[in-house]
Amino acid sequence: MKKYISSILLALVLCSACSESFLDETPQNFESAEQTYKTTKGFNAALNGLQAYSRLEFETWNDNIVSQGACAYEVLQGGLDICYINNVDGTLQPFQKYTFDATNSYISNRWKWAYGLITNANMMINYAEKGDVVWSKDTDKQFFQANARFFRAYAYRYLTYLYGDVPWVDKVEEEYRVDFPRTPKAEVLAKMIEDLEFAAQYLPENPNNVKDGELTKWAALHMLSEISIFAGDYKKAETTALEVINSSYFQLMNTRFGKNSSQPGDPFADMFLEKNQNRKAGNMESIWVVQAEYNVQGGSTTYNDWTRRAWVGAYYSIPGFIISQEYGGRGLGQIRPIQHWLDSYEAKDMRNSIYNIRREYVYNDPKNTALFGKKHTITEDNMDRGYVFPTTTKFDYMPENDETYNGNQKDKMRFRLAETYLLLAEAYIQDNQIAKATDAINKVRARAGATLATQADVNIDYLLDERVRELLGEEMRRFTLVRTGKLIERTKKYNSKSASTIKDQHVLWPIPQGVIDSNSGLKWENNPGYN
Repeated sequence: MKKYISSILLALVLCSACSESFLDETPQNFESAEQTYKTTKGFNAALNGLQAYSRLEFETWNDNIVSQGACAYEVLQGGLDICYINNVDGTLQPFQKYTFDATNSYISNRWKWAYGLITNANMMINYAEKGDVVWSKDTDKQFFQANARFFRAYAYRYLTYLYGDVPWVDKVEEEYRVDFPRTPKAEVLAKMIEDLEFAAQYLPENPNNVKDGELTKWAALHMLSEISIFAGDYKKAETTALEVINSSYFQLMNTRFGKNSSQPGDPFADMFLEKNQNRKAGNMESIWVVQAEYNVQGGSTTYNDWTRRAWVGAYYSIPGFIISQEYGGRGLGQIRPIQHWLDSYEAKDMRNSIYNIRREYVYNDPKNTALFGKKHTITEDNMDRGYVFPTTTKFDYMPENDETYNGNQKDKMRFRLAETYLLLAEAYIQDNQIAKATDAINKVRARAGATLATQADVNIDYLLDERVRELLGEEMRRFTLVRTGKLIERTKKYNSKSASTIKDQHVLWPIPQGVIDSNSGLKWENNPGYN
């Protein structure tokens, strides 16, 4: 949704997230909010602000409400079963060594971001109920509430996976509170399902009729399938995933498309090239795309996402290399895939092609005549330093004329159809329908040109392996492992750098200490192991 939003309106919509209380829902600029939430035009401005706030999801170093640290996305992936955290970034090391505690800034700011999004969503939902709003169309009220309820569920998705029982808040509080109770996770999931069912009913159906980044019912149904699995309702998960798959609006990309389609590559790699994420570029696999283009009004800023810096190595630190598009731009190499997964692809698997996995580096500095054109030998030391290592190319990015740019300003596919198939397979496995699960997994493997799975192959671990091969770097891996109950087991099995330090308590993060302290009217015990 690349629309201009004035700083005044943005501040208005975000104001409640600046409250002194960790869950205080009282808008600090209440009169302006009352003036804005009067007409459809005002609600549109507020929705733009809600979208803008949601894009702070992975805000890094910046003077903003939820500034975190380098590569906030990677705390949900590093130190698990898919990738190591390299020595270059000390702020991420606690998530590999499992030394984080209730004072960790990533942990507290993830909570802050989520409740800020909930606050802004609740404002829209609550104000829409007032009788003096002048709507342009009879359907406007439900439309805006559907958007807000989607984002509220999206925020609670974080909170339930990361912290377990958390306060359910669904209204704008009129008085300062310090006595919020923690709501059992099962109850929160049930309320999230209600939100997503409402969103699916009232969000637009035809993705061809909405602007890039705007929500449709299919994004709500995709997330509803995931949350239904988490809640143990596998039939609902199957039904909703099938609605998306059978809608006829989406397809797995099997042919070349978009930018550079006439150049060497493959359909899988095409999806991750700059400007190829949206339907207008020919990408029929995308269900929800966060708009984050470089230097575009309404897109992201330099600090909204440093994922590229995590997955692309600092190869230019080695004599004989210079920063280049060929090697993904300027990275820092904070994390790297565990070699097991890179070795798990068949040679013929499209996802294993040179366009999708970078395994070789050739010295590219023409001024260094002694090395130029020669193959570099990757060492364990250089991998630990984050210099060079085999890695995915999904996050390659280097804007023209700015080779040292910090951010990763490509639009980002949050939900795509391949994952819908894998959610369907997960639901079928949990529902003991292995034949149907195998068929769903094979839709993804067939697109990749990989050998099809047999029923004897398929179980929850096989599904998790396939998610790595398809969604490496995209999925919130911590969420997936928590949902399947496999976080400890698989981290111990595959991550040699974390196996000795991870403990059962680390399935959940601690509640931020500042939250516990500020909720002085109702004492909380922290999650087990963190008191």
